[in-house]
Amino acid sequence: MKQSIARIALVVEDYDKAINFYTNKLDFLLVEDTDLGDGKRWVIVAPQGSRDCSLVLSKADDEKQLASVGNQTGGRVFLFLYTDDFWRDYYKMMERKIKFVRSPEKMPYGMVAVFEDLYGNMWDLLQPIENLKQQQQQQQ
Repeated sequence: MKQSIARIALVVEDYDKAINFYTNKLDFLLVEDTDLGDGKRWVIVAPQGSRDCSLVLSKADDEKQLASVGNQTGGRVFLFLYTDDFWRDYYKMMERKIKFVRSPEKMPYGMVAVFEDLYGNMWDLLQPIENLKQQQQQQQ
């Protein structure tokens, strides 16, 4: 049996503001933006190079959903953005005024820092340890 997680729904306040943040601040690709009528859209964004998982930007349409915008996990890190070059992406995100809530730190699993998206959801920017080791070997 083969299964995988293909999409993760992310509740947002506004489609266009969310698209702008993910495509212009994080360099994600807008994979799809289809009008479904009645103000609903099927909006998919994904990191460049991502093959397995993407985000479905889902506009909140009631008070309960609005209350979860920016806090879908009760204040814990929600999503993990893997990178092949931590410092390149970290400095680019800093230049673009992405708010980091935890400074870069080398952990047993890799180089990591925690940032917030436009609504306050927390993300790990993470370069896995295997990739860090390969990068260091290539630089020597």
